[in-house]
Amino acid sequence: MTDAVTGTLLEAVAQGLRTIELGQPLFTGMPCSPNHPGFRMTLARRHGDMMRPDGGSASNEVIITGGHVGTHIDSLSHVSHNGKLHGDIDADAAQRGGKFSEHGAEKIPPMITRGVLLDVAGTKGVDTLEPGYGVTEADLIAAAERAGVRPEAGDVALVRTGWARNFDDAATYLGHDTGVPGLTVDAASWLAARGVVATGADTTAYEHIPAGAGHRELPVHRVLLVENGIYIMEHLNLEQVAAAGLAEFLFVVAPLRIVGGTGSPIRPVAVVGA
Repeated sequence: MTDAVTGTLLEAVAQGLRTIELGQPLFTGMPCSPNHPGFRMTLARRHGDMMRPDGGSASNEVIITGGHVGTHIDSLSHVSHNGKLHGDIDADAAQRGGKFSEHGAEKIPPMITRGVLLDVAGTKGVDTLEPGYGVTEADLIAAAERAGVRPEAGDVALVRTGWARNFDDAATYLGHDTGVPGLTVDAASWLAARGVVATGADTTAYEHIPAGAGHRELPVHRVLLVENGIYIMEHLNLEQVAAAGLAEFLFVVAPLRIVGGTGSPIRPVAVVGA
């Protein structure tokens, strides 16, 4: 028997839906944080290496990647502060045995919820924020007012800096010498106060990276992951959803259930009417 909610969802599907990609493709040589092993893929078997009696042939690949490479989500075990994970869990005890016994990636729930786009670059009338620009609480509020929608409890808040436009230029995108735009602590605290379940941005580290600073300090990760239990997504591509003029949409993502992992590759999508 179909309940009312399921029936409504199926009716919406029957009327036609389309998806908008919110992530980046995975390929060998793609930009990657220096703190993580990069993505590599090669064919382990090529067509013709082995031929079946009926003339059939198969090919497959080997993939090597870190959990925080490409478009991904951080589990709550990714960052600790003063030796503690979210919920005052001892980080050292939790990480023994080569995997996390608490807050592993397998605990990240699938998310089918409202996504809210906070287009900071668009609000400022630029394609891309300046390198090393710190996105403030005031910037997020201005973007929300421009969109006519604010993130609420249970939402996923996506912050557009325009930095995805640099993805094909690894040196610029990683911004070691010039910095990378991203959220400041007050902006993260504003999102936490709104009660979002997760947040993401179109950069390698989500937060404000000053010129030459690298990833030496990541205070926004502490605020979101450790203090508030809010998941972080990085390396998003928000250009298409921004170009479509969407301020809110159905956000769908299902992280891989990597037992004891600190993160997972993801393929997030916005679902909208056809």
